[in-house]
Amino acid sequence: MSGDDASMASTTPAAAVGERLRITEIFHSIQGEADAIGWRTVFVRLTGCPLRCVWCDTEYSFYGGDWRAIDDILAEVASHDARHVCVTGGEPLAQKRCLILLRKLCDAGYEVSLETSGALDVSAVDPRVRKVMDLKAPDSGESKRNLWSNLEHLLPHDQIKVVIASRGDYEWARTMLAEHALAGRCMVLFSPVHGAVEPRELAEWIIADKLPVRFQMQLHKLLWNDAAGH
Repeated sequence: MSGDDASMASTTPAAAVGERLRITEIFHSIQGEADAIGWRTVFVRLTGCPLRCVWCDTEYSFYGGDWRAIDDILAEVASHDARHVCVTGGEPLAQKRCLILLRKLCDAGYEVSLETSGALDVSAVDPRVRKVMDLKAPDSGESKRNLWSNLEHLLPHDQIKVVIASRGDYEWARTMLAEHALAGRCMVLFSPVHGAVEPRELAEWIIADKLPVRFQMQLHKLLWNDAAGH
């Protein structure tokens, strides 16, 4: 074996590992929220999350999953013939190679969105990606994890999402909206926690206060309740 062959043999396995991600599921459904709501979308759900929001509806993605080569992920996405792809979790940015997947999806011509908790740095995310970034309100139990420097890395096509479980959460969100001039950065979404705040009640609060935010409900829950794979 030549020196070059030996070098290739020693580096190829590490390179292959570097192109893998741990995946909970890949599925084809209807986007249930944010600005792409209603579009047929392929969802790539990565495994793992460092947060433990009390109202989380995807706890099954915290553990397990299967290692998948990024090129295999791209091939499965392509098989569904959809324009929109949503990379979600868990917290997808907890796996650093998520950035590679996002870039390759954009290079392939998809409309790509990233659902992220707001607790991890988003500065290295490909600017072509639409970041849908949470700000965690107090009743989530994780509001201290908000990485406020992320606001400086948001682009006009990005979105800030606040999930609201109580009137207290709403008051907090209204204060943050003003203090950080959130609506001047990008679209702001207020969403009620299913079973905790009546959607009509949240809508009426927004109307009464004339807030420059977009009310949203999770369309997929109306269609399929909390069934995995939707």
